[in-house]
Amino acid sequence: MSTYVGHTHFRAARRVVATQWRASRIPHNRLARSLHQNHVPAGNQDDAPPKLRLAVKNNISTPGFPTTCDSRILTGTSIPFSATIVTQLRTRGMEVVGKTGMDEFGMGTHSTTSAFETVHNAHPLEAYSAGGSSGGSAVAVKEGRADIALGTDTGGSVRMPAAYTGTVGFKPSYGMLSRWGVVPYANSLDTVGLLARTVRPIRDAIVGSGLYSEHDARDPTSLPDSVRTRCTAEREGYDSTSEPHPTLKGLTFGLPLEYNIEELDSRIRQGWLQALEMIQELGGRVVPVSLPSTRNALSAYYVIAPAEASSNLAKYDGIRYGYRDTSGPSDAEDGVLYARTRGSGFGSEVKRRILLGSYTLSSEAIDNYFIQAQKVRHLVRRDFDRIFKLENPLLDEQHFALSEMDESIGIETKLGPAQVDFLVCPTAPTTPPLLEQVRSQTPLDSYMNDVFTVPASLAGLPAISIPMDIPVDPTNEEQMLLHFGGLQLIGQYWDDARVLSVAERLSGHVSKGVSSNP
Repeated sequence: MSTYVGHTHFRAARRVVATQWRASRIPHNRLARSLHQNHVPAGNQDDAPPKLRLAVKNNISTPGFPTTCDSRILTGTSIPFSATIVTQLRTRGMEVVGKTGMDEFGMGTHSTTSAFETVHNAHPLEAYSAGGSSGGSAVAVKEGRADIALGTDTGGSVRMPAAYTGTVGFKPSYGMLSRWGVVPYANSLDTVGLLARTVRPIRDAIVGSGLYSEHDARDPTSLPDSVRTRCTAEREGYDSTSEPHPTLKGLTFGLPLEYNIEELDSRIRQGWLQALEMIQELGGRVVPVSLPSTRNALSAYYVIAPAEASSNLAKYDGIRYGYRDTSGPSDAEDGVLYARTRGSGFGSEVKRRILLGSYTLSSEAIDNYFIQAQKVRHLVRRDFDRIFKLENPLLDEQHFALSEMDESIGIETKLGPAQVDFLVCPTAPTTPPLLEQVRSQTPLDSYMNDVFTVPASLAGLPAISIPMDIPVDPTNEEQMLLHFGGLQLIGQYWDDARVLSVAERLSGHVSKGVSSNP
């Protein structure tokens, strides 16, 4: 481990990253590979501007399409109303062309827990994971079947598929986009996200069309108009006519030391270093920062999310709608009504999380697990608020406790170390694994893939994954196929406009497959 103290320049930050530092039944070609096609009616269409094609994840209600969350227990379920986000995008000229495959109820990392069929990555990577749980949405835009796709991000479920497919995935600030009409997994974490091949369509939708300003009274987690107005007034970039940042000069980017884990693939680490060098060439400043509570973020997430899921999924009993077990005279078992229905209707991963969540909420475990996880979540949010230049508009200003800082972090002023505009880190610790390898992974192995995406979700912060080039050996066929990784940008709460603007500016420089923006 590097023992360099007081470094505030890129050369020292690069030295830290370069060291391995330890911190702690729907057919495949439709649902899984992404769309039930809808034909556009013939007519006088030449006079109208072309509509953007919108793909919608299978846990977001859309009239005319089933919404099953890729679960047997909701087989054949059609929700008769449209989710607010779908309605908003339709009024902006988008046309829904299909529903996309996912992990059952959003519980998974590789889109392999569906009750119907596994999502495969886009050609020529069909043998590899597409990421999860919004894997179908990512594949839809990667294959050109949709211009933009909706997903949901609970702990990285939009950003992880983006990293594995070479697309762009954006998770906005919690409470910005309405969740009404979205089947919940974990209410305090669920966020509607967007995927596209480039940043521009997402930025146009969020900032250009004013989605960020629209409150939904039907969603109790939607930020009220008065708070939106106040938050927007404290931020830059929400002018719909503004162009992407012409330069990164004057912006400071943080390199989180705790994200340089031993399990980080060497090619992903090298791609991260190359991206940091490019940021410096474009005028940005790169400094190391410490987020000490990150070490416990993943553990806290896998207590909080299953606990909320066990409550949300208690309503699925097969009595009013969906699948009901009819293999016997009754679906009761051991005197418990609908036990057989829930037993055969939920997949193994969903049942695992229901059991885990039910236990952590029990009287004997809630103090040791759920309450402790909520305390860790508070510390994770506090760490982010300390290192960002901008204050969190929903919370009081946070200051550093010097005793908690990593010894390799230098003091910038008498108030503490340098503060940053954005954090830069990999989205996933590895390139997409083979589906064959995924099937042999333990649940814990799978959960570890979320290590870089979960902290921003716990804090409710905006985060985006953009493609980045990574080194390849020309003689290695697999490396030639997997020539990309995901680069994640994280911003302060409600700084979504700048996150999107900087990501658009940067994307064409860190990936040859993305056209540069002026």
